[in-house]
Amino acid sequence: MDIRWFETLESTNNYCKLLDPNTVGEFTVICARRQTAGIGQQGNAWASEPYRNLTFSLILKPIFIAAEEQYRLTMATALAIAETLEHLFSALRSPFSVKIKWPNDIYVGDKKICGTLITSQISGSRLSQSICGIGLNVNQTEFPDWVPNPTSLSLLTGSEHNLDTLLETLLSNIETEYNHLKDNDSSLKSRYLSRLYRLGVEAEYIHEGQLLRATITDIDHYGHLQLITAAGAPLTCGMKEIQFVI
Repeated sequence: MDIRWFETLESTNNYCKLLDPNTVGEFTVICARRQTAGIGQQGNAWASEPYRNLTFSLILKPIFIAAEEQYRLTMATALAIAETLEHLFSALRSPFSVKIKWPNDIYVGDKKICGTLITSQISGSRLSQSICGIGLNVNQTEFPDWVPNPTSLSLLTGSEHNLDTLLETLLSNIETEYNHLKDNDSSLKSRYLSRLYRLGVEAEYIHEGQLLRATITDIDHYGHLQLITAAGAPLTCGMKEIQFVI
């Protein structure tokens, strides 16, 4: 594993895109103490106080994953992050349950503690390279007003955490889940669903510009969210097609 720290980068994901995919090694990790133009899902900005959080991107070469199954990488990454945080809370005797808000945000209660952004290149029918960008709120305790429902490890535990130590643990757990992927882990989806935020709970969403009450029931083979509306109609949504009301 090749971990490279930078004092300042605009975006760790964008930096990774500049590296030659033919020469950069798998599990190269680009970390920024200060990220000035972080990118979240759907092109949203990612706000992070300098030197207080983990903002990094991980380069993988998941050639064993078919393009149509690329959501398996999303599930594995999200699970590794969620389980890392829950183990930390358990060690600190903090009674917090960590959930995955579809498709891959990490929530504690109804608050977001981590976001991920995975972009992949495809060669033929398989993935050739994936860049996994991760932003984890660690020691930040104040956030801009425009950031929706944020929280951090420090806010939840009342103490500060060593960024380097936490990064090593997180990367180790991601590597473990990644190796399970190589072995075609049959428990991946069930473990992901066991942590899925709002699974089986009727709640409000925005769909096609309209307020909708529905219950999440599953995800399909492509990672699309499956729901049942309050009227009993099945609904399948891809990214950008449904918005959680929180």
